[in-house]
Formats: sequence, structure tokens, C-alpha cells
Amino acid sequence: MNFIQEKSNHTLASASEAIGNTPLVELRRFTRGLNGRILAKLEMLNPGFSKKDRAARQIIDDAEQSGMLRPGQTVVELTSGNMGSGLAIVCANRNYPFVAVMSKGNSEERARMMAALGAEVILIDQLPDSVPGEVSGEDLALVEEAAQRIVVERNAFRADQFQLSGNLRAHYLYTGPEFWQQSNGTITAFCDFVGSGGTYAGVTRYLKEQDPSIQCYVVEPRGAAAISGRDITSSRHPIQGGGYARNDLLFMQDAAVDGHIEVCGAEAKDYTQRLAREEGIFAGYSSGANLAAAVQLLRGPLSGATIAIVVCDSGLKYLSTDLWT
Repeated sequence: MNFIQEKSNHTLASASEAIGNTPLVELRRFTRGLNGRILAKLEMLNPGFSKKDRAARQIIDDAEQSGMLRPGQTVVELTSGNMGSGLAIVCANRNYPFVAVMSKGNSEERARMMAALGAEVILIDQLPDSVPGEVSGEDLALVEEAAQRIVVERNAFRADQFQLSGNLRAHYLYTGPEFWQQSNGTITAFCDFVGSGGTYAGVTRYLKEQDPSIQCYVVEPRGAAAISGRDITSSRHPIQGGGYARNDLLFMQDAAVDGHIEVCGAEAKDYTQRLAREEGIFAGYSSGANLAAAVQLLRGPLSGATIAIVVCDSGLKYLSTDLWT
């Protein structure tokens, strides 16, 4: 916490040092008529406009300290755009060439942003029956194959957000403590839409250490709730950056899970739009999914709770999608 608490008191050496210490806002308009509170962490106010900036910086920090990353070595990672933006910023600050490998199914703003930040962006075709804007687990597998090939071809360091502990550690060391400090220790529940699982696992681990009774819920797309163990009826949905219908996520293997919530794409869209109109918070699909899940919980099993959620990224990354039509 010392880095985050102190960084705002002096001039920063780089944009990488501006990552973290994002505001926590109570969404009072969404809890009118409900018994409870929703506290939203505005991660779209990080330099790369998403929570993935935290994981990007921690993974590079860890790799430098361990010697896994050599000076000037190329960094490669698959991304839906958010991790890539974070890595582009950190790599630019530290003089590492960065290659982002992304599905063409993700919004074009993401590719443009990464390229503007100095990344080389390699776009991978979706499967023939896939829908633009809906990246399935099968589409992600094609991106993974390409990323592995490029790492070998360029003798690069793979900043693997699905495998490297820096992803989880970023949220255990910083996001979780920020939640607790900014809420004055009043949080009684946390729910999160799972992509790599790093945010959920890291925040949950920290919060449970403060109070084991805090209830932690996994949020997944309806029909693709693999972590909950339900049958997969449809892996297609518009909530970019997660919900890949995978039950093999490394960070979720030992994560504490008190329950599961499913949210459909239409609900995520509606709550994202309402978040902008009613709270002035311009966010992406997964933020709407988190908010919809929190409202479900307050209406049901967690009436009276104070629920923490993450506003994962900025709505600016979705202007070419149907989110704002």
C-alpha cells in the first residue's frame, strides 16, 4: 500500500506509476428501494483505461526482478485489448518492444489504442461461424496458438496473464487493500465477472484475510458458466474480455467461491448503459455484468450487504460495438 498511498504526493516518473489508487464510488441510484450498498471501483481511470494495467505492471515487475525478462527483450501477450494496452504503456516506459496478439472479434478501438501506444498488433481471424464482437473460447484458442508461435519466433518473453502469478498478485497487493481502506472495512460481499481470474482470486484472497465471512461470488455469462460446473449451452455472448466457458483457469483453482451468478448479454448491456446515464460512469460490458450481478444479490441472498464491484474498463473501447447503439 505504501507505493499507492505515496504516489499522489509527488511528480511521477512515468505513466506506469500512475496505475492504481482508483476511486471507490457508491452507486446510490441503483440501490434505491433495495436494502444494501454497491461500491464500484473505477478502474477505467487507470492510464490504459482498465484494471489490466495493474496486472501488466506487476507481471513486468516480477519478470525483471526474477531475471525472466532481459533488457530490450520483446514482450508478447494475447489480449482482448485491455491487457495489451496496459503492457503497451509499461513496455513503452521501460524500453521493451511489445507485440499484442488479439482476435478480430474484439472491438477495433482496442487495436487502434495499442498501436497508438507503440505496440505491434497482430489480429487473428475468428472461426468461420463466430460472430464479430463475440469472442468465444474457441476463438481465444486460435489467439493462444498464434501467441505461442510468435514467442518462439522472436525469442520473446510471454507476459502470460493466465499463468503468471503477477496477475493475481497485483490485485492481492493493491486492489484488495484499496477496496478495504477506501470502504473503511465495511465491505461484506464481492462479485466479479471472470476472465483470467486474476482480479477475482487476488481481491477475494485479500478480503477473506480481513474477514472470512465476506461473501464472494463468481459472475459468468448465462449459458457459459463453466466455473460453476453448469452445462455449456452457448459460449457466444457480447461481454468482451471474459466468460470464455473455461473451467481450467489456474487462478480459480484455489480461489474462495461462496456462490455463482449468471448474467446474460442483454442484462450487461442494459446495466452498462444505465451506469452511464444514471451515475455518469462510462464503462464497458463487463462492468455492467458486475453491476447486474450485485443488484441480483441485493434482491436475493445478500439483502442488506455492502457489495464491492470493479468497473473494469472504459466505454470508449466499445464505441464501434452495439453497446452504445
